[in-house]
Amino acid sequence: MVTISDTAAVKIVELIEKSSNPVKGLRIAASSVSPLKVDFRMAFIGEIEDTESDQAIPFEGFTVFVDDDSSELVEQATVDFVEGLMGSGFKIERPRTLPEGVDGSVVERVQQVLDEKINPGVAAHGGRISLIDVKDKTVFVQLEGGCQGCGMADVTLKQGIEVAIKEAVPEIEEILDVTEHADGRNPYYQAPA
Repeated sequence: MVTISDTAAVKIVELIEKSSNPVKGLRIAASSVSPLKVDFRMAFIGEIEDTESDQAIPFEGFTVFVDDDSSELVEQATVDFVEGLMGSGFKIERPRTLPEGVDGSVVERVQQVLDEKINPGVAAHGGRISLIDVKDKTVFVQLEGGCQGCGMADVTLKQGIEVAIKEAVPEIEEILDVTEHADGRNPYYQAPA
């Protein structure tokens, strides 16, 4: 079952009470991008927006609705409300499941490089680098937010991400960007026309 932190629960109840429209509950949906990455979505729903196939999970002051396709991914998730330098908001995480044949220590070390060395820098540009997969000696990453569609994405990959990961995790030989850059909506650097 999904876990909601006390801080998140208080904020959810507060937002429901402040809503100008009647709120039936909170929908949490998820889709698996890769064995290492799950995308979560949260939205308040009105009286007629739930379906018969939804799983309704009661919490004090609100109900969480989860559709069948998302239930397995959401059941291990934890919802929290965090405040940081870039603002505040809800954060949903779940334990990582490693693909077959991948050593957890390699994945953990690559993720640590992303979390501690790379993402703080790209966050200043409204971006984020997500670990998608590790196969053999290759790391697959996705550039998100301001990094998606950015004219400097290749430089960031080759001179920043690749150098930092290879330095910290020498068994990694290649870093591949699997981002659909043409879909970027708000790049920090505009590509030349």
